[in-house]
Amino acid sequence: MGLKTGDFPPVDPATFLATPYQERIKILSRHWVDYGFGTPKITALTYIARLFFPFMIGGIVLNSLTSGISPLDVGQWWNEPIFYQKAILWILLLESIGYGGSWGPLSGHFEPKTGGFRYWAKPRTIRLAPWPGKVPFTSGDERTVFDTLLYMVYIAVLAVALVLPGVSSSSLDSVVGADNHGLVAPGLAIAVGVLLVLNGLRDKVIFVGARGEQYLPALVFFGFFPFVDMIVAAKILIVSVWVGAGVSKLGHHVSMVIPPMMSNTPWLTSIRVKRMNYRNFPDDLRPSRLGTSVAHVGGTLVEIVTPFVLLFSTNMTSTVIAIGVMLLFHLVITSTFPLATPLEWNVLFMYLTVFLFAGFPAGGGFAVSDMHGGLLALTLVGLLFFPVLGNLRPDLVSFLPSMRQYAGNWATGFWAMAPGAEAKLNEHIVKSAPMTYDQLSATYGPEVSEVVLHQILGWRSLHSQGRGLNSVMIKTLGDDINHYTLREAEFSCNAVVAFNFGDGHLHSPQLIEAIQKRCNFAPGEFVVVWIESEPIFGGRQQYLVVDAAIGIVERGSYAVRDAIVEQPWLPNGPIATEVHWHLHGYERISHPKVASANPAATGVADPDIVNSTDAVDA
Repeated sequence: MGLKTGDFPPVDPATFLATPYQERIKILSRHWVDYGFGTPKITALTYIARLFFPFMIGGIVLNSLTSGISPLDVGQWWNEPIFYQKAILWILLLESIGYGGSWGPLSGHFEPKTGGFRYWAKPRTIRLAPWPGKVPFTSGDERTVFDTLLYMVYIAVLAVALVLPGVSSSSLDSVVGADNHGLVAPGLAIAVGVLLVLNGLRDKVIFVGARGEQYLPALVFFGFFPFVDMIVAAKILIVSVWVGAGVSKLGHHVSMVIPPMMSNTPWLTSIRVKRMNYRNFPDDLRPSRLGTSVAHVGGTLVEIVTPFVLLFSTNMTSTVIAIGVMLLFHLVITSTFPLATPLEWNVLFMYLTVFLFAGFPAGGGFAVSDMHGGLLALTLVGLLFFPVLGNLRPDLVSFLPSMRQYAGNWATGFWAMAPGAEAKLNEHIVKSAPMTYDQLSATYGPEVSEVVLHQILGWRSLHSQGRGLNSVMIKTLGDDINHYTLREAEFSCNAVVAFNFGDGHLHSPQLIEAIQKRCNFAPGEFVVVWIESEPIFGGRQQYLVVDAAIGIVERGSYAVRDAIVEQPWLPNGPIATEVHWHLHGYERISHPKVASANPAATGVADPDIVNSTDAVDA
């Protein structure tokens, strides 16, 4: 891998699509083991530069100067309460305009690299209300001028809260003395929270894109809680995020997350080390004992045990050690450049860990027992409600409010489009960027672009859901799978509504219905396989088959254990599925290959395969 040249799969793009679909997955899943996405190093450098400026340097300068603090005096601002509050507001602003997670090429935004405000401030783009028809004034799926104004008012008030100096607080003065820089005006914090909720009720994509499940509770604490209670509640909030993620890893899925994540790590150049995370490359790409141990010891154990040490320990030595563990935890995640690219979030959590637990330790009057009993009860109920419900009923709560970060237990989907049908997504949907395929084609041409997007299918196949998605899709499409255009729904969703971050609830049948209203696909022209997260210890995952022109045509499930024992390319055929319901009389209409120079539109290529699987194995 060079600075500007990536590690492209060992295929001839002009002939790649002539291979059977499962063979393509076999080639690309093996390639992912050694090279990940294969992006050039300049991509990682771009993310690093963006992380340091504007996020870190820009945030330090802005947050300190607007609080009356010198940005060069680290000893003054690192544990200053208003700096902490503005750090939350700063990342909330960046996330809310699309400059945080799900940004750039590692999330499917190639050109332009930013989604966010380009969509959310643009009338007639698609919006997805969380409870349309149930919450008044939220029905419909088209962004109006009112929606864009509501969004811009939210951004403006958020910016005002960020730049205005602090106001005096008697609860702060009573704890740290009168020599302080105050706190963010409670009224402004409340206003930001209210506007975030209102935008979220009109379009859940904005709420999820702003990471509302992470920062809305903090805004509530800023607005209503006395200082000591605010700090302790903030500790409980970050602990709930960690422990929620740790508990969600108590299953089979997370073991299959770490190996492909490590394979995509730009600084890890040793192919031998990457292969150690898999059982027996190239024939067995299930996670090895090493990969499983890293997932459950470095992930599950650390995220469940260490946060409780931080929350309850009054011994400063134990606290400092636990802080070091969590700093290393987030540093490792950041260094792997995961595809959803939550880099700023991880860096913020590193700062929050130091600020909350070193700056205001439990032994210094900031223990859980120092919090007002009523506020403690409200905080616990508020922070536990969605994670508990989301693990028991994942169909009701997306994985982000459920606090299932990096768990591998996500709602996911594949889109399958008949030859030429993908063009309708650009022709009929108002959005601020073309579909991912077209973004790539403008620079690299159609053939290379198709291979690159197939790499994401290969990546997904390394996860447990990939086996399920491919199994249902193969059964649904039959031989048509070899010439239909297949897309990972997460990347496509990013192009349609600006954001995804792995949240399959953003490309559920609700989005497909909105797309169909605009594109009017014929029956069988746009078929979706969608899988819901596994309820905690449930053992099975539910799937849907959606024909965009008709709606849901099949519901079923499969055993998670059947998925995790198979190889990514399903050499033994699709895993067993149980059909719970099938639309009476429905038979999918097959759309044949068509003559075209564009292999993405036709699925037709020269039958002479230049790079065989044997060549890849060698």
